[in-house]
Amino acid sequence: MGKNNKVNPWKIALQQLDEVAEKINLEPWIHKKIRKSRRELIVSIPVRMDDDSVEVFTGYRVQHSIILGPTKGGVRYFPDVDLDEVRALAMWMSWKCAIAGLPYGGAKGGIACDPEKMSQGEIERLTRRYTSEIISMIGPEKDIPAPDVNTNPQVMAWMMDTYSVNRGYSVPAVVTGKPLVLGGSQGRSEATGRGVSFCVLNTLKHLHLNPEETEVVIQGYGNVGSAAGVILHKEGVKIIGIGDIKGALYNSKGLDAQKVLEHRKKTGFIVGYKEAESITNEELLELKCDVLIPAAMENQIREDNASKIKVKLIIEGANGPTTPEADKILEDRGIFVVPDVLANAGGVIVSYFEWVQGMERYFWTEEEVNSKLKGIMDRNFYSVLDLSIKEKVTMRLAALMLAVKRIAEATKLRGLYP
Repeated sequence: MGKNNKVNPWKIALQQLDEVAEKINLEPWIHKKIRKSRRELIVSIPVRMDDDSVEVFTGYRVQHSIILGPTKGGVRYFPDVDLDEVRALAMWMSWKCAIAGLPYGGAKGGIACDPEKMSQGEIERLTRRYTSEIISMIGPEKDIPAPDVNTNPQVMAWMMDTYSVNRGYSVPAVVTGKPLVLGGSQGRSEATGRGVSFCVLNTLKHLHLNPEETEVVIQGYGNVGSAAGVILHKEGVKIIGIGDIKGALYNSKGLDAQKVLEHRKKTGFIVGYKEAESITNEELLELKCDVLIPAAMENQIREDNASKIKVKLIIEGANGPTTPEADKILEDRGIFVVPDVLANAGGVIVSYFEWVQGMERYFWTEEEVNSKLKGIMDRNFYSVLDLSIKEKVTMRLAALMLAVKRIAEATKLRGLYP
């Protein structure tokens, strides 16, 4: 379930932008401007390891656009992280924030490392040195990092502390996805998966499908996939397949999403869960069902496997899980796709709530957070759906059209300086 290294996510992001630019007759100077990242930083991160040796890791932080406000985006720790991946993710974050109507531009960060092979102390030293190296770029009014693949509230606590120590006072709003005791928001950890579940239910309603007669497959059972699974299971949806990096599970009668999550928390992976048949991740993607939720890494649905997928609709929990070539195949086959920039925006929406709470030092209840999240996710879904129907285009193209138009309008109003 790892990345397909033959597919470059930056090329995909540019291809998507170019298609939208042509569709909406984007002014050439604006097209040229938003095709480039505003700022890209590559840093070396020397870390003293537990055996007293020194390893030097490579870290990245890319800010795509500040047209709508400070930049916002996660930090991932993964062996294959490179500049093109981070560039693409930053651009997708710009679109995601614009669709959601948030006062943010897109950013992303990452370190090429394998945290599974590192101790907690090594990860802390890595995080603090990385934060020190990018400290001139980040800040509550400039760029606000958040968790992503293989990072979590503890990593955000270290980032916030490092930034605060250097500033001489506590700055909780410098990152989101923090522990509650340090100014985190209620509902943040489940926010992305909760947003995905809202999109699933809205799509089922649009297509006149009954949730209790709907079969779902979830690829990736980390923070996003598991939260979506647990919420959908409570809504009566039957989850027949779940996969993670080590393998996949299948049960035609349905899986208890909460029990699978508890098994994963105990063992680290979903494999070995007894109330299911073990299958491969390739077999998981080819299961016949109503809904597929790819919630793992990018480039999972490609030209070589898109024709084998037997579903009515796909709700993208991960960033960039479908290549443009696969998109065309899915469209030709009549499969309804809700794109990542719409479906998985719950995380950045609640990150925005956390940032607002941190700036104001005034905190909301979980009920307030979830209610506000649902309101924005529902509004976004139907805005994109209406445009999709009006323009007779896919949901992905409609979402990107909406995002690029908003950024283009703001770019034109602000103009070029000097």
